[in-house]
Amino acid sequence: MSNVDTGVQVSQERPEGSGKTFFGQPRQLANIFGVEMWERFSFYGMQGILLLYLFYPAAQGGLGIPKDTAAGIVGAYGGAVYLSTILGAWLADRILGSERVLFFSAVLIMIGHIALAALPGGVGVAVGLVAIAIGSGGLKANATSIVGTLYTADDPRRDAGFSIFYLGINLGAFVGPLLTGLVQTTIGFHAGFALAAIGMAIGLVQYSIGRKNLPKVASIVPNPLPSNRRTRAIVVGLIGVVIIAIAVATGLLNVSNLVTVVIAVTLIAAIAYFAIILRSSRITKTERSRVLAFIPLFIASVAFWSLYQQQFTVVTLYSDSQLNRDLFGWQMPVSWVQSINPIFVIILSGVFAAIWTKLGKRQPVTPLKFAAATVIMGIAFLLFLPFANGADDSTPLLALVGILLVFTIAELLLSPVGLSISTKLAPEIYRTQMVALFFLSVALGTAISGQLAAYYDPNNQVPYFSILGGIAILIGLLLAAITPFVRRLMAGVR
Repeated sequence: MSNVDTGVQVSQERPEGSGKTFFGQPRQLANIFGVEMWERFSFYGMQGILLLYLFYPAAQGGLGIPKDTAAGIVGAYGGAVYLSTILGAWLADRILGSERVLFFSAVLIMIGHIALAALPGGVGVAVGLVAIAIGSGGLKANATSIVGTLYTADDPRRDAGFSIFYLGINLGAFVGPLLTGLVQTTIGFHAGFALAAIGMAIGLVQYSIGRKNLPKVASIVPNPLPSNRRTRAIVVGLIGVVIIAIAVATGLLNVSNLVTVVIAVTLIAAIAYFAIILRSSRITKTERSRVLAFIPLFIASVAFWSLYQQQFTVVTLYSDSQLNRDLFGWQMPVSWVQSINPIFVIILSGVFAAIWTKLGKRQPVTPLKFAAATVIMGIAFLLFLPFANGADDSTPLLALVGILLVFTIAELLLSPVGLSISTKLAPEIYRTQMVALFFLSVALGTAISGQLAAYYDPNNQVPYFSILGGIAILIGLLLAAITPFVRRLMAGVR
């Protein structure tokens, strides 16, 4: 099957060193697995203490920002991370190639964590979060794209490989909040941020050693930008930076409306991206049909992430006040709650990978996986209802562990599968940018999660959890109903 037929940019030859495997997968997966693990260690380690740093009073080492504003900042930052995948994907497809963008992005992430650790107050937050958001966006889209180059489109190991890659993400996500949270409670917030910087430095060194063994296709620029258009691109970029700087200086863009701006920009970017790809004269009719099939998946993904990403906003606020964190007389750090989900992912990702491998072509099609994930995520929110409006420290830790297990089952039905389907449905010349489109759904959902947190009332939680859970269930059921139509648009891709 040709590249044009599959709609995916893949190497025509087996990757170098394909005789040796990494858990039955191409050996090069180990290097991407490693750098993504350390990047997630630093990312989630920092994010596990970020909201606390923003709203804790100065006496506890925080900045004393109101809780709803702090949650909005976290949501906006999370959305900006995934929004930045556009820039990372564009640089990879038009100028540098995925492999080089991944390397430079890792450097920028490390700089951002150093800024959070070394610079005081709002300056450190602004510089650090901007650098980490841009760097993480570049790394995420291109790491996923490089994993896609390790397989032919019809390789039955593909979804299992993405699940193992997802295991690396969650190993880092598990350890990061544990260590940074422990350091934060014993030494302070800036020491926790410094530990995140060290983790990213380790990942950068590891990747630098193994990057030469990646498939050559990972360094290819699929759709090079003509040299006479590079100056215009630079000018447009500089104008964008100036506009943002003016908006901040004049107060048009501030911490209160930041999350709303990120939602609007992400929505516009997603619509524009779909329009650009669909109107391109360089994609085939089959490729265009597959991009159309991605639209309902995109919508379901937004609904899923708008609930799931509240682990870093509403669930953190809930855990800080209502969760009983007493462990045999010792008060567990709030950030450790962020490590519960990765534990389940580590345990279950191998199970899901084995299930998809064993089922092969008999496994549920991707739209049904997305539908099930969205319904289950809605059910997870409904599970908060028995504990709603409780007193301080009234929710048993085991209850939240159970709820986060349901979060994880939903996640494993959508997130690694979403990464995989974005590469399988991608037109040849938009390989990395289709991955960016999937991350745009994450960006939009994440930013919405920050906006929704403003409506969370700890004294009247029932409407919040019941309405959001019900909406997610309805969206999932609707996607399941239209799955036959979506499958026809997917033109043979499962």
